[in-house]
Amino acid sequence: MATATVVHAVGSKVWVKDDAESWVKAEVQKIEKDALIVALEESGELRKVKSEEAPLQNVDSRGVEDMTRLSYLHEPGVLWNIKSRYQFDDIYTYTGSILIAVNPFAPLPHLYGPHMMDQYRGVDLGDLSPHVYAIADAAYRQMRKELKGQSILVSGESGAGKTETSKLIMKYLAYMGGYMQAANRRISSGNGGGRSVEEQVLESNPLLEAFGNAKTVRNNNSSRFGKYVEINFHKEGGISGAAIRTYLLERSRVVSVNNPERSYHIFYQLCDGASPQERARWFLKPAQEFHYLNQSTCFDIPGDSNAEEYKRTVTAMAKVGIPPQQREAVFATVAAVLHLGNISFVEEREADSSKVAPGPAYEHLQAAAALLGVDKDGLEHALTTRSRMMREGVIVSPLNVRSALDNRDSLAKIIYAKMFDWLVAAINAAIGEDRNCAASVGVLDIYGFESFDFNDLEQFCINLANEKLQQHFNQHVFKQEQAEYEREQIDWSYIQFVDNQDVLDLIEGKLGVLDLLDEQCRFPTSTNKDLAEKLYNTPSVRGSARFNKPKLSQTAFTIQHYAGPVTYQTDNFLDKNKDFVVAEHQQLLEKSDRQFVRQLFPAPEPAADAADGSAKGSAPHTAIKLNSVGSQSVKQLGELMGQLHTMEPQYVRWALGDGSAKSSAPRTAFKFNSVGSQFKKQLGELMGQLHTMEPHYVRCVKPNGLNQPGLFESSNVLHQLRCGGVLEAVRISCAGFPSKRPYLDFVEHFWPLAPELYHRKDLDDRQVTEGVLRLSGLQGYQLGVSKVFLRAGQMAVLDKQRTEKLSKAAVLLQRFARGYLGRLYYKQSQQAVVRLQSWGRGMLARRQARALREQRAVTVIQKAWRSYKMRQQYQEVLYNITHLQAMYRGLGARKQYAEMQRQLSALVVQSNWRGAKQHKVFMALRNAALVVQGAFRCKYALLELRQLKTEAREATKLLEDKKALENKVKEVQGTLELVQGQRNELRQEVKELKAALAEAQAAQRAVIEERNVAHEAARAEAAAQLKAAREGAAAAEAKLAEAQAAAAAETQRVAAEKAELDKQLKVAQDYIQRLMAEKSDIDKRFHGMKQEMITRLQNACQQRDDARAKVMELENMLQKAGADVRKYQEEAKKAIAAAQAATAAAGTRLPPGTPPAAAAGAATAA
Repeated sequence: MATATVVHAVGSKVWVKDDAESWVKAEVQKIEKDALIVALEESGELRKVKSEEAPLQNVDSRGVEDMTRLSYLHEPGVLWNIKSRYQFDDIYTYTGSILIAVNPFAPLPHLYGPHMMDQYRGVDLGDLSPHVYAIADAAYRQMRKELKGQSILVSGESGAGKTETSKLIMKYLAYMGGYMQAANRRISSGNGGGRSVEEQVLESNPLLEAFGNAKTVRNNNSSRFGKYVEINFHKEGGISGAAIRTYLLERSRVVSVNNPERSYHIFYQLCDGASPQERARWFLKPAQEFHYLNQSTCFDIPGDSNAEEYKRTVTAMAKVGIPPQQREAVFATVAAVLHLGNISFVEEREADSSKVAPGPAYEHLQAAAALLGVDKDGLEHALTTRSRMMREGVIVSPLNVRSALDNRDSLAKIIYAKMFDWLVAAINAAIGEDRNCAASVGVLDIYGFESFDFNDLEQFCINLANEKLQQHFNQHVFKQEQAEYEREQIDWSYIQFVDNQDVLDLIEGKLGVLDLLDEQCRFPTSTNKDLAEKLYNTPSVRGSARFNKPKLSQTAFTIQHYAGPVTYQTDNFLDKNKDFVVAEHQQLLEKSDRQFVRQLFPAPEPAADAADGSAKGSAPHTAIKLNSVGSQSVKQLGELMGQLHTMEPQYVRWALGDGSAKSSAPRTAFKFNSVGSQFKKQLGELMGQLHTMEPHYVRCVKPNGLNQPGLFESSNVLHQLRCGGVLEAVRISCAGFPSKRPYLDFVEHFWPLAPELYHRKDLDDRQVTEGVLRLSGLQGYQLGVSKVFLRAGQMAVLDKQRTEKLSKAAVLLQRFARGYLGRLYYKQSQQAVVRLQSWGRGMLARRQARALREQRAVTVIQKAWRSYKMRQQYQEVLYNITHLQAMYRGLGARKQYAEMQRQLSALVVQSNWRGAKQHKVFMALRNAALVVQGAFRCKYALLELRQLKTEAREATKLLEDKKALENKVKEVQGTLELVQGQRNELRQEVKELKAALAEAQAAQRAVIEERNVAHEAARAEAAAQLKAAREGAAAAEAKLAEAQAAAAAETQRVAAEKAELDKQLKVAQDYIQRLMAEKSDIDKRFHGMKQEMITRLQNACQQRDDARAKVMELENMLQKAGADVRKYQEEAKKAIAAAQAATAAAGTRLPPGTPPAAAAGAATAA
């Protein structure tokens, strides 16, 4: 952009550069030598910048519809104008005849539709607000008026809205074509079935989107190819035909997808939308099961249904005119590509060889072969081998697993690419191009300038196309500038135009990058390092100012494009530049059983015919046939290779048999071709066609990288404006007269510079403008027919002069205004002082009167208050004396009652003790009698036993033996019964122990409850004792003794229960140990039961210990309660002493034993 002289003044609104926002608003605070001190508007931060780096701001608040009307046409002005309009949903802005469209990322239905088409139909460009319909209408009307071809070039980065903008343009053109044919004046274009050309043209969009668009990280519907649609019109203005041309389809997306992107839409539509019959016919599975698709986790696009899109694609194919048989063949081919991706390979027994893996991979091989109409063995052979033509014949070499996978991917890519080309050709054939049309309108939807971290051949070709389009764009903008200057009749001969032809010469010129790339591709052993060295060492490339070699890479190169430098990595340049079909694949597919596949891969023409055609045609290529080189010398071979380097060769493959050449014609002839040369040729044809048309430009801009509405990232948009050539158009405009203002606007803004001329009625706006410029001292401006043209910086000079003159006028106005305001302030202050004095004196008088009234009121209140306090004191003394008398009499009565209760309790204890003593004597006598009776009876029983034994000795031997046997039997039975009884007793004892344990637990709970009850009782007792302490010290001591006795009894009882539990536990443990020693088998059977019992007993012990701890805690609480009682006793004694002293002072004396409360009451009364 041309550097302009900027004139600043203090208070000028300027732009300064910012790392985050690119440009931010600021205000000049101070002007220094070669520098400015500015303050940012948002933060107030002060910065020091150079004067030439601080362009002035425009005065428009919401921006202008056409940026050529900006007072200051520069980079921040353009950026701010687009941003301010975007914030109000004004997404379209003009730069002359160029339309800038910002993607809103939100539906704006009010901007589109038939109502808007009717509104813009037939309206001149600029009469209404900027709109894409206005560009389409201008192209259509100019086409009809001049019968000359028009082109609309839509560009922008991925996600900027190019595809949608192109569809809107095509809808408007189809609408206008149908509108002009409303009276049945359509010229037939050969399409049948009742389908209109407009409908076919519109339906081609979703069809190509299904096969050529994919989801990327930037865009859910990104076009992965360039598209040029040429719509033909007849003289009446109706559509008579159309033709579609595509450029550089992204083949690598077929076999490789980055996460979270997707491959082409048609794959997912086919997997989800095919009917059950179609799925069975094409062997389809869910998308997640295909290797080419499951490399990414994204299978669906939010808001879109793959099944519905599939139906729409089928409908579009039908409306375009593709018959059902061909639709079936297309979908079968797409399914075959998916099955090819699931073919995997394993190593063979031989080294560096492979075969198709058994299992699912082989099933997919069969499915792919069936869908392609080839033999599965032939397909496997084509994927796992490679044939080479030698003098001796054909040599078949096996491929390793890695090479086989690459061979498989190569086949899938070439099948999809040829199918896409066939689809475009089918659409063109169905719609029909009208070569005899009156004129046509072309819509170019092509990729924008790209610069990534890793730039490959695709980015190189894309940027080449953008360089060509930028050159065309610059020439068009320059031509528009010239046309405006001629229309306004001003002198413009000194304006210079900077072209980017040197970049194009570097890339596509003789011995440029493309030529060197094709040359290296002709050598089979060439590598990317060889290509890089060739580029570094070729004078035509190395000597270009646009070419650089990166310091940290030996295989990359940098080109200075119009939008900035881009570094390209040559790692894949050679592989991607080679555009050929592997011979095995060609031979296999050209013999397919399916006619559609044979159409994609037709058999090549004989070599002789190709050679004749090349000799008779206009192409300057030479075909060289190599028969034998064995007898040639090294010198001859070198000369031949030197000749080959300067020619465009054609390679001929010979089918040889036993090693000798046959007399028959060669098998096939292949002419070397490359992606770069093809793209260069297509681009040349496109540019040649565009040069014959009148161009219209639409630059699509993506406001943010998050695809969110309302978010505007200035740095990102500024980069797109540079890449889209908008700033280049501004630079061209700045090279001439960047400031163009109509005379009326100029006079309305700058009339303060010559007010005497402005108020003269005999001068028109042009004369006033000329007078203003003459008085300002400017040179080099031009006065046109309706506008004044100012050179760069002159608008700033005028603004400075205007600001200075307005500032002087403002100072004069401020002087008179401040004098008037000062006098007015003095008068108002004088009046206010008088008023304040009167108010102050009145306030002091009112304050004195109020003080006198308050003093009298205070006296009355004191008298009443003192009377009230004396009465209250007398009533309190009377109440205390009466209360002490009642307490004393009650204490005497309670003591007498307690003595009677003690005597009655003594009588009861005496009677119980005497009865117990007599009962004990009786029991002793009865036990002695029983002992004597037992001894006497035992004596007689022993005598009877001896007699029986004597009689038993006299029995016979047989009876003794019998009895002995019976005794042994009984003993055995007894032993058995004893064992059984012991087992039953053990079970019973276990049950009893469980019951004892449950009782112990119940006892423990009872202890805890009793402890809690005792604790509560102790607390209640302590409270009662405290209360009783106020009634009398003697009663408090008695209650404390009772509480201590109860606590001691409770402690003894808990200890006794603990000892009993310990004893029971000891007995149980001894018995269990004895049973374990005697019966080991019972121990094994009841081991688990014993462990459980021991655990429960341990728990009982733990609970016992807890109960002991809680009892000790209760004792501590009782001790604390005793301490509190003693403390209260001391306080009571002190209270009694104080009461006695008070009563003594009052002339009365309390009797001994007076309760503390009574004493306190007496003291209070005293």
